[in-house]
Amino acid sequence: MNYQIYLLPSARRDVDCFRGKLFDRLCEAIRRLAKNPRPFGSQKLTDDGGYRIRIGDYRMLYRIDDKGKKVFVYKIRHRREVYK
Repeated sequence: MNYQIYLLPSARRDVDCFRGKLFDRLCEAIRRLAKNPRPFGSQKLTDDGGYRIRIGDYRMLYRIDDKGKKVFVYKIRHRREVYK
């Protein structure tokens, strides 16, 4: 069963900044989370219990609700800015 993806308002604002091929890669990564929320290369974050995946120089942070089959994407930023 696939997970439902929810882009929180902060992530929606981040997505609006992307264009072109990077935007396409980001959308594809989000779609893949619906099938496998813990893909190869994802890392569990220690501070907030979420996960992180790399998309080039950018990072997407998200949380997983396995019981409800939901993925909440809350931040998508450049690697220098994402953890601030």
